[in-house]
Amino acid sequence: MGGGTNVVLVVADTTRYDDALRPDVAPTITDLGARGTTFTRAVAPAPWTLPSHGSLFTGQYPSKHGAHAGHERLDADRTTLPELFHAAGYDTAGVSGNTWISQEGGFARGFDEFHQTWQYVQSETAMGELVEVTEESRLRAAGRKLFDGNPLANAANAVYRTLVRERGDEGAKRATAWVENWLAERERDDPFFLFANYLEPHLEYRPPKRLAERFLPDGMSYEAAMDVPQEPWEYLAGHVELSDRDFAALRGLYRAEIAYLDEHLARLRAALEAAGEWDDTVFVLVGDHGENFGEHGLMDHQYCLYDTLLHVPLVVAGGAFQGRGEDDRLVSLVDMPPTLLDAADVAAPAARDGFQGRSVHPDADADPNEHVFAEYLEPQPSMAALEEHVDDLPPEVYEYDRSLRAVRTAEHKLVRGSDGSRELYSVADDPGEQRDLVRRRPERAEQLESVLDRWLDSFEAADADGEVDIDAGRQEQLEQLGYLQ
Repeated sequence: MGGGTNVVLVVADTTRYDDALRPDVAPTITDLGARGTTFTRAVAPAPWTLPSHGSLFTGQYPSKHGAHAGHERLDADRTTLPELFHAAGYDTAGVSGNTWISQEGGFARGFDEFHQTWQYVQSETAMGELVEVTEESRLRAAGRKLFDGNPLANAANAVYRTLVRERGDEGAKRATAWVENWLAERERDDPFFLFANYLEPHLEYRPPKRLAERFLPDGMSYEAAMDVPQEPWEYLAGHVELSDRDFAALRGLYRAEIAYLDEHLARLRAALEAAGEWDDTVFVLVGDHGENFGEHGLMDHQYCLYDTLLHVPLVVAGGAFQGRGEDDRLVSLVDMPPTLLDAADVAAPAARDGFQGRSVHPDADADPNEHVFAEYLEPQPSMAALEEHVDDLPPEVYEYDRSLRAVRTAEHKLVRGSDGSRELYSVADDPGEQRDLVRRRPERAEQLESVLDRWLDSFEAADADGEVDIDAGRQEQLEQLGYLQ
């Protein structure tokens, strides 16, 4: 059994550090960090959802847990954080707004209840393609999927997707309402582990007008901002040109999405207080990765390991984390499982032996990280997917057909590609990573490359059996989020 401390883990999907840790954008996040602990150097182990959540759930880097673009599932042989809490006697509940973090994807294991906000009736058949824009295409999609699995559940989900679900909300309303109801209806006295993924502020940015107008460039209307193309792959191919003002508009919409999410975090805190659980809860808010707004010629969150995608918010309130202020230790999301088990006083020695992270709990005796790592094991979308969805790809786009690994210290980052490329940045002095130092500091580059090689040799990589077949509805939803299949 655990020590009686509740643990709430909330993922702010696609959230950059420099946008979330602003009181004008996210007052709840900044207040939680100010009252608790704000980790100022938190690094995601991957630049996109699936592998990053895999690390958050297993305490392992993508190479070890095996969930990435080449194997789109967290396999059952990987013990997850909710399974560990469940085994320790905790009630476990999860809610997800991102189709990657699904029952089909292997992320529901260990949860007593797991709610997928894109479904009205919880079912393994996603029915996600029913958000097609034309009536004819919706009917074709319904005909393909209606009789898979549970026809009644599928029919209910079809109606829900096409007629009921709010188009300006990616599931935050439903996620928060579900958690509020779950907390209000609990009858057991056991401690609980609660996980929530909020899809906002993932592309497409569709924040409420009342929030967006606070962050848009001077003189730009909400309607004009919403007309700015949100097409990262067309931009990558050079088919869409965006000015600095256009990117400022997109950044304003993005910040409004974070502000919208922040309102829901305030509701979660209020629900925990109303249930009498707040004082017994360690509350964690973390980003799984960031977002590009034209930096390095990129949009969205693929094809690179720059800090625009890897530097994420991490604030922890409650328990031993309360009142500690800023913590500038180098922290990875793989450090969260041992940290949260420590917060709940859950031993789990066998699982801890498989962790690649180390606890950053204030009472832990682990040494601080000298290095953390990040991996992008296969491009997503693949070049084949881009060719299928984007006309006339220019030759330079194929430069992104590579894997990437990075090793990071508090001062430097080395990024190495499978194509033989190497980049070295002084992240302490050049946080925008504009000046590649690999030729000016070859000895430092070689030193960090040796660290990377030793780390890779220190564990056995996952023996994933190649690509995973995924449900057609889930695939459709992923494509709508920009994850071209």
